[in-house]
Amino acid sequence: MANWETFRVRDIIEEIKNESIVLPVIQRRLVWSEAKMKLLFDSLLKGNSFGSIICIKEEIGTEPLFASRYFTRDGNNVGSIEHPVIVKTQRFIIDGQQRLQSFYLGLVGTYKGKHLFFDLYSDLDNGGDYNFEFAVKREDIPQVNSERSDGACLWHPIYDIFERLSRGTKDRDVARDIIEQYKVKDTGKVKCIETNIQDFSYAIFLNKNIGISEVSIDKGSRDAEKETLEMKKRENRQRIVDLFIRLNDGGTKLSAYDLIASMLKGFDAKMEEYLETVVSENSDIGINQDKLIKLLLILNDKPSKELSDLTDEKAERERDEFAEFATSNGEQIKTTLVALKKFLNAKKFYDWFAVSQTRSAIPLYFLAYHIFHSKIKKGMSVDSIFNHTDTTDIDANNMAIWLRKSVLNKVFTRGCGWIPDKSGINKIHAVMKDNKGVDFPSDALLNVYINHPLRFQPNVTTDNLDSFDEEFFFYLLYDSKPSIRRNDIDHIHPSSLLSAKGIYQHKIDSIANFQLLDFRTNRGSKRAKEFKEWIENGGVSPEIIEEYLNIHLIPKDRRLWLTSAFDEFLKERSKLLAEKINSFL
Repeated sequence: MANWETFRVRDIIEEIKNESIVLPVIQRRLVWSEAKMKLLFDSLLKGNSFGSIICIKEEIGTEPLFASRYFTRDGNNVGSIEHPVIVKTQRFIIDGQQRLQSFYLGLVGTYKGKHLFFDLYSDLDNGGDYNFEFAVKREDIPQVNSERSDGACLWHPIYDIFERLSRGTKDRDVARDIIEQYKVKDTGKVKCIETNIQDFSYAIFLNKNIGISEVSIDKGSRDAEKETLEMKKRENRQRIVDLFIRLNDGGTKLSAYDLIASMLKGFDAKMEEYLETVVSENSDIGINQDKLIKLLLILNDKPSKELSDLTDEKAERERDEFAEFATSNGEQIKTTLVALKKFLNAKKFYDWFAVSQTRSAIPLYFLAYHIFHSKIKKGMSVDSIFNHTDTTDIDANNMAIWLRKSVLNKVFTRGCGWIPDKSGINKIHAVMKDNKGVDFPSDALLNVYINHPLRFQPNVTTDNLDSFDEEFFFYLLYDSKPSIRRNDIDHIHPSSLLSAKGIYQHKIDSIANFQLLDFRTNRGSKRAKEFKEWIENGGVSPEIIEEYLNIHLIPKDRRLWLTSAFDEFLKERSKLLAEKINSFL
């Protein structure tokens, strides 16, 4: 059962100001764009319907179902507050927060430092719209509207109009003051200003155009047993979370991961700060909220194919079980991620993940899975993990070899022979689950690739160099330094010279003919020169030629530095590259 009541926008703003309307912790942050907020104000002044607001009402002196968060006045994040007892009767908004937040920011606040301005020359009578723009100051907004015959605009901050009308100033007096302020003489424009101020006043201060539906909650008798009240609270929480999920079918849809995050926050208010902290501490390796939720699901042996099951309204038991796992293991999961980064640094993978936020997180999930179940859950501290990452730490070496072979073979990217984030995750997870708590199962995981079958090659040979992930190949070749993003991929023997000799492009573009070179050199002194001519005529300082050849694994036989010996050059350099890469495998 729900109670329905209508309010003026002005009433809602006052309720938000005095913290009588708040947000439950299950709500996400403000996500609406400026365009959506401007459209909302246009709809408001036109008298169009923009949907009802749904809330739960918490009475003074009762224990709230959820921690709360106040509306933001500047678009920045606001932390949640957990009160043991409601100190004033409050409405917790379950659906409609983006609309109410937009009204609040537009009328009394700012969005990313910008106020909302109203074009008082908006001409609705001639088929136009009510025009709004966000800006720091009115001079930042184009003063021309190409859709109007005279192209004129008059931008005025909404907060000023709202303040004047809030003090009881009549709309005609506000309009008169603004007309005098801008020295408007044209009768048509004067009429526009008067009409727009009148429409604004009616929409904000007179028209009861916001319908709020209050969902009733039976918290039970205060005299009931503590255990009974706790059970009732749990049931009510679950009911509201289920309602929140169902309401997600309209408005700005939340992803399945947003819904699960809301479910976790509803289960325990501390999860909001926990999720934000863990994401902040691990954003350097590309962990965002969605990836963290995926990790939690995998750690709890619920891979991504079961995600939709958790957001099903009938999945109450599964959601409770998952929320219990996430909250009770929160600190151990944070410790797991600290240990994961320790491993990535020790085995020189950190820069690979840190240099790009688009890397697949799938290998991180399963490295973390192993660390969590085989080390942290057994009581090992971070200080005692991965302290000996040389050959004496067989587990760390097996983890590193699996990661290198997997990334090199592109098994986490589409086109390898499976869908990595579906069949890939599920098959890898099955092996990890079977080997939970023991040594890292690198051989069993590699056999998954072979048996699927993927286009997987466990070793590098002179014949298969070009079948691997080129960027990761360079990463290993240049001793795990993130230099590929800062350098050109250069043809050692210039493409133009080889093409002139009739050599096929696929051969010219073999990785055995590539090196990383700073772009100034590549596009300057070396450009289209015979490699031998370039290197022997100052392209590389004589005192560092030996070092240069070693870094780039270039054959030292100078005969091979001529394009006439290209085939033999490829053969010899391919041997050097295969030997170097295999040393990591």
